[in-house]
Amino acid sequence: MLTIDEIQLPIKEHLKRFEKTFKDSMRSSVPLLDKITRYIIKQKGKQMRPMFVFFSAGVCGGITEATYHGASLVELLHTASLVHDDVVDNANERRGFFSINALWKNKVAVLVGDFLLSQGLLLSVKHKEFDILRIVSEAVQQMSEGELLQIEKARHLDIKESIYFEVIRKKTASLIASCCACGASSAGADEETVEKLRLFGEKVGIAFQIKDDLFDFGLDDVGKPVGNDIKEKKMTLPLIHALSTVDKSQKRKIINLVKNHNEDPEKVAEVINFVKINGGMEYATEKMMQYQQEAFDILAEIPNGGEYKTGLEQLVKYTTERKK
Repeated sequence: MLTIDEIQLPIKEHLKRFEKTFKDSMRSSVPLLDKITRYIIKQKGKQMRPMFVFFSAGVCGGITEATYHGASLVELLHTASLVHDDVVDNANERRGFFSINALWKNKVAVLVGDFLLSQGLLLSVKHKEFDILRIVSEAVQQMSEGELLQIEKARHLDIKESIYFEVIRKKTASLIASCCACGASSAGADEETVEKLRLFGEKVGIAFQIKDDLFDFGLDDVGKPVGNDIKEKKMTLPLIHALSTVDKSQKRKIINLVKNHNEDPEKVAEVINFVKINGGMEYATEKMMQYQQEAFDILAEIPNGGEYKTGLEQLVKYTTERKK
C-alpha cells in the first residue's frame, strides 16, 4: 500500500499553497485567538480532506483558485467540528496533543470553533463562491443531524443496521462527500458530475468509518484504545451484526454488558470476543469492501482524469487498507 506522502505527489505543490491559504484564513486581531489557532495548526493531520478536494478538481477539469478556497472551507469546518466534539465528549487529547478545552476550558473552545466556522463561511462569501458554500453548509447540517441521531439511538443500545448506516452517512461520510463535490464544483463541472463525485465521496466516507469501527475490536495495533467504542456505548457495525445472529437471551446479555459494565476491562473483552466469534468482523469487512467497490464504479463513469483519478483510487484504497 502506498503511503499518504506517495499518494500526495501529484498535488504536493497545491497542498503547500493550500496550507498558506488555510493559515491566512485563521488569522485574527485577538492575541488569544491567534495563539490558539497557531496551536491548532501544529496538529496537522494527513490532509486527506484537502486531498479529496484537489484530486476531485483535477479529475473534473483542473485545479483553480476556487479549489484552494473550497479546501480551506472544508478544513475550517472540519477543525471547528473537532474542537466542538472534544467539548461534547469531554476529551482531553486530540492527535497526541492536549485538546483546546483541556488547555483553555469549554467556553473558549466553543467560541474558537464558532470563529473557525464563521471564517470558512466568510471566505466563500468574499469570493462569491456560493455553490461551494451551499455544498459545505449542507454537510454541516448532515453532520449535526448525524450526531443527534446517534445520541438519540444510543439510549436504546438496540439499533438496526439501517439506522447505523444513516448515522455514519450523515455524521462521517457527508464531510468527505462535500470535499469531492467542492472539488468538482470548483473546477466548473456540471451538476450531474458534481453529484457523482459527491456520491463517490459518500461511499468512501462510509467505508472509512467502517474501517474505524473495525480498529476498535483490535484489527491492528493502531494506538487507538481497543474497546473504546464499547466503553462509550457506541453500537457499531461489527457488534450490530453479531447481535443479529444470536437468540434474544444472549442478545440481552451482551447489551447489558455494554450498558452497565462498559468500564470493566474483562466485560469489554467479553463483548469483543463475542463479536469475533459471531462473524461481526468478517461481515463489517465485507460491507466495507462493498462500499469501496461502489466508489470505484462511480469513479469509472467519469472520463479521463489521468493522474488525478489515479490519486483518488489510491486514496480510496488507503481508507480501507490503512493501519491507523
